[in-house]
Amino acid sequence: MEIVRELARQEARRKFDHLFPDETHEWMGETYFARDLYGPHMEFVGLGRDYIERCFRAANRVGKTVLGAYETACHLTGRYPNWWHGHRFDRPISAWAAGKSNETTRDIVQKELFGPVEGSKSSKHPSGTGVIPGDAIGSWTWRTGVSDLMDTIKIKHVSGRWSTLGLKSYEQGRGSFEGTAKHWAWLDEEPPLSVYGEVLIRLMTTGGRLALTYTPLEGMSETTIQFDEPEDLDRRYR
Repeated sequence: MEIVRELARQEARRKFDHLFPDETHEWMGETYFARDLYGPHMEFVGLGRDYIERCFRAANRVGKTVLGAYETACHLTGRYPNWWHGHRFDRPISAWAAGKSNETTRDIVQKELFGPVEGSKSSKHPSGTGVIPGDAIGSWTWRTGVSDLMDTIKIKHVSGRWSTLGLKSYEQGRGSFEGTAKHWAWLDEEPPLSVYGEVLIRLMTTGGRLALTYTPLEGMSETTIQFDEPEDLDRRYR
């Protein structure tokens, strides 16, 4: 029985392998639909080849966060699927993933990437049942002052070296995003323009990429408008 339970645990940590498959199939009691049913999602991935920044604005519950987590996992691990037609990093990266508050970062972004937190207070750990493969999760630290929120996580890259992911929130303010160069940033939920601009600066020296995934609940905000004037805001690399 111990062997059976361990095999089940290991299988549950392989969600990454089942997302956006060639054909629709069932896994762990859920249906994973073929990626050709996700036209906008695949277009969003492809645009990463040419554009520094991309915004996936869409309705709730259409898979925006799942896609953001999936692309983050690809870049951190270097495990790009055969069909991948977006941007690729050829080495381990330093990245951020952020949400609106500490609580939403923990309950949405962190959970999507790493699964729920398990264990007791002295031995708690991510379950590894999120989008990042469980066998790629290395060491981590916890955010002080916020229960069960991870801070910095090491992710095993296919090169044998380690990528680094920092979890952040917009409520920390623009200043918390200053100072360090990054290769990748995923912002889930709409960020303030000041945070968005600061994160963009962190990518300038690395040839990095920025992806936003959100439902525009705040209407024509300053951040949303940035993506509605393409004739004035051409961000292609030349």
